[in-house]
Amino acid sequence: FPGPFTDVVTTNLKLRNPSDRKVCFKVKTTAPRRYCVRPNSGIIDPGSSVIVSVMLQPFDYDPNEKSKHKFMVQTTYAPPNISDMEAVWKEAKPDELMDSKLRCVFEMPNENDKLNDTDASKPAPVLNTSKQDGPMPKPHSVSLNDTETRKLVEECKRLQAEIMKLTDENRHLRDEGLRLRKVAHSDKSGSSTALALRDNGSNSLPSLLVVIAAIFIGFFLGKFIL
Repeated sequence: FPGPFTDVVTTNLKLRNPSDRKVCFKVKTTAPRRYCVRPNSGIIDPGSSVIVSVMLQPFDYDPNEKSKHKFMVQTTYAPPNISDMEAVWKEAKPDELMDSKLRCVFEMPNENDKLNDTDASKPAPVLNTSKQDGPMPKPHSVSLNDTETRKLVEECKRLQAEIMKLTDENRHLRDEGLRLRKVAHSDKSGSSTALALRDNGSNSLPSLLVVIAAIFIGFFLGKFIL
């Protein structure tokens, strides 16, 4: 049975009688509520065949669920002067019955088959080559979905944050450079002052020694004179 199973799906079953006698047949199923069989019983003449339509009712298809539906076609030779089909099956002996079992298979159409069917049903587009200079852009190259748009917005926010961070670092480095230049200037001024004081100290040292020498000389001269 080919899907989708949103509507009635009909499959034909062909029964053929290869014998030289009339054959009675009956079609049974393990899921009678899911299938409608027409005709579900009858008689096939020698060398003839009959078409049985099996109609599957709509249902919710689950690909993970394995199909357990089965059909069985029972046959037996028809007695002469048959009048009651139910009596034939009730009176038939087990060794006079023949049966064939069939398992139901559900098949969903492939995505490629759907695309091919859709493309085949659409008319071929007509291109106006007189106004077309180059190849036409693909639809996905000019349209962005919500996910790509959100990614672009987040990337812009991240770049703005990086720019602000770099601006702050640049300002901090500029302030640090000014501070270092001021410190270097003050260090130069302090060193020149120290040099001047050292020079003054070195210049006043000989005068102090002269004064001390004069005191000692005066002291000794006073001793000798007295």
